[in-house]
Amino acid sequence: MSRIGWVGPLTIVCSVGAVLVVRVAAAVLLRPDPKFTPLGWAFPILDTAILTTGAVLVFGAIASSAAKPIRTFRRTAIVVLILSLVPAVATAFSSTWGGSWVNAVALAIMHVAAWAVCVSMLTTLTIRRRPEDHADGAQHSA
Repeated sequence: MSRIGWVGPLTIVCSVGAVLVVRVAAAVLLRPDPKFTPLGWAFPILDTAILTTGAVLVFGAIASSAAKPIRTFRRTAIVVLILSLVPAVATAFSSTWGGSWVNAVALAIMHVAAWAVCVSMLTTLTIRRRPEDHADGAQHSA
């Protein structure tokens, strides 16, 4: 848990960065209607920062209370990802403000990007490895 102090903020920044990479690619390739604000700048940055902060807090709570925190967090994160795709898919049916299936898929990819960064960073960078766990294979004699 002591590593969450630096891993958490780094996870948030990297998640926002990953989402913005997908957003820029989507904007260049799809040229979405300017009315479609989910592919603008403000929503991806704010939503990702807020929701990944929530993910960091949930990870902290799970890590301090669950018997198998990594497995529990990964399972929780996949459920949250699936639930987060519902509004993304719903934008496909909002043609009055620029929604389409193509835009919905772009949003879904943004969600997956944020999820992948959160899960991978939080579950790997916060684990304190014992010396005998290092991959170099060196054996210490007693």
